[in-house]
Amino acid sequence: MELNDAGPTAPMGGISDRELWARAVDGDREAFGRIFDRHAKTVYNHLFRRTADWSEAEDLTATVFLHAWRRRSETVLDRESALPWLLGIADRLLSNTRRRLRRAEALLHRLVSHDEPVGDHADRVAGLVDDARRMSQIHRALARLPRHEREVVELCMWSGLDQQAAAAALGVAVGTVKSRLHRARRRLGADLAG
Repeated sequence: MELNDAGPTAPMGGISDRELWARAVDGDREAFGRIFDRHAKTVYNHLFRRTADWSEAEDLTATVFLHAWRRRSETVLDRESALPWLLGIADRLLSNTRRRLRRAEALLHRLVSHDEPVGDHADRVAGLVDDARRMSQIHRALARLPRHEREVVELCMWSGLDQQAAAAALGVAVGTVKSRLHRARRRLGADLAG
């Protein structure tokens, strides 16, 4: 189930992310809590769109903020927002998680007899199947994009980052983000229209 994004630049109480991070680095849990309140919905929605699984998105969102708390002194903010850094963490965690799952599935496949059916756990939450179904068509179209174009779409179009913030999150030049976004839009338009 998607949550409404507050957006990357919605300061609560007029305090910037940069100031809240400075307080969090000094151990201020309340300041970190305000960062969580400000960006958790956007991070969750970004991960839900990438996974099409609300439960996995919730688990990964919690892990993103745990990682952010532990590594808060190493944070490099883009302008005044912590969101690009948080979304970068989210993308790396998701990549690592998928890599571990592929290895585990390969091991399970080698261990389990090919004659024994493996149970399908896709129906674990019936009330949220509609959200996943709606996302699956978009998810398939995105999966056909090259990884570097897909990342730009997810950051700019889904998570609301501008091109400069997306460039910071990906560690590339702004011009690279612009060209990747242009190519991705063209490919997605053709794919979804067909």
